[in-house]
Amino acid sequence: MSYPSMIDSSGRTLGTEEIEAVTRVLQSGMLSAVWGKEVRALEREMADLHGVSHAVACSSGTAALHMAVAAVAPDPGDEIITSPISDFGTVAPILAQNAVPVFADVDPDTGNLDPAAVTAAIGPRTRAILGVHLFGAPASGLREVADSAGVPLIEDCAQAWLARYPDDRLAGTVGTIGCFSLQQWKHITCGDGGLTITDDAALARRMRLFADKGWPREGGVRRHESLGLNYRMTELAGAVARAQLSKLPGVLADRRRTARRLSAALADLPGVRVPADPDRHAWWLFPVVLDPPLTNHEVAAALARAGVPARAGYLDEPLHCAPALVEAPTYGGSRYPLTVPPADRVPALGWGTRPNAERLITQTLLVIDWNERYTDTHVDQIAQAVRAAVTG
Repeated sequence: MSYPSMIDSSGRTLGTEEIEAVTRVLQSGMLSAVWGKEVRALEREMADLHGVSHAVACSSGTAALHMAVAAVAPDPGDEIITSPISDFGTVAPILAQNAVPVFADVDPDTGNLDPAAVTAAIGPRTRAILGVHLFGAPASGLREVADSAGVPLIEDCAQAWLARYPDDRLAGTVGTIGCFSLQQWKHITCGDGGLTITDDAALARRMRLFADKGWPREGGVRRHESLGLNYRMTELAGAVARAQLSKLPGVLADRRRTARRLSAALADLPGVRVPADPDRHAWWLFPVVLDPPLTNHEVAAALARAGVPARAGYLDEPLHCAPALVEAPTYGGSRYPLTVPPADRVPALGWGTRPNAERLITQTLLVIDWNERYTDTHVDQIAQAVRAAVTG
């Protein structure tokens, strides 16, 4: 049996609405969001969906995170605490702003940042906490840690569209800034694109300036008020994203329904743990945590032989072990800013420093591709394959 995939139309909700949206933009002759209407409408709709005052669109999820990091304005050498299990796009903006990523360890069951580990990592140069809602599970407890430390919380919601905290607040609305991705593999897509949300007008303005070369576009004066890049979203991407945004509730409903089915099917299987509270989870992927003596590589290999799209560990190595951080130069031949802090604050990198994250990647974490187009038959086949792989 083949499984719908986000890499082609079998697993995407792209259809006549997106075709009409692209046609509308092309017929207008205006493809730039500077003078167009689609991206501004997308921003309003995104803000309304999340009940916040401001949304700023951009060219990618990584750009959204970069805008957020730039908006909280770390000084060179300041530290931003983040997760060792995420896409490199979570870390690159920190380095790009000459700040130092400090990796706290994660909860061994969810892969999300452990609030106690984040608290232990806070130091005199901590400027922000950048939490990741891994696979769509809300990373709880970070707002309280950020408030205690007096620093902003940035939420990386790239994998967590419409995920909800235990108190029912949407992911992205608990922190100071929420960041979202519209990349090909996400719940909704325009190929590449990003959005940030916030209730802070000053931060929203900083992010909008940073995405447009520091150019406020007000009063017809060409004045560049601050350092910025060109992270503008196009009208074509904005129009597709608007059509996709309207389909988002249905996408989440379908993913949650089938995730509940698989969770129930695996509930009595020894050594297999699945996320709790499926109706708040966004189910970008379906993560499974295995207890020894089961290992993720052996189970993933068995699932692959059965035709199930699954893989061990999600990453080949946690981010604190990535060559780009452990050994490669960052700017020119220099490892700046990683070498900026005092000797007692140089971030510990490499294997053996974040045991929970390392164990998840190498031994216990299994991820199964998930999709709103999965049928009950797909889910039942996955459950059967997992049972066979685990019980031998």
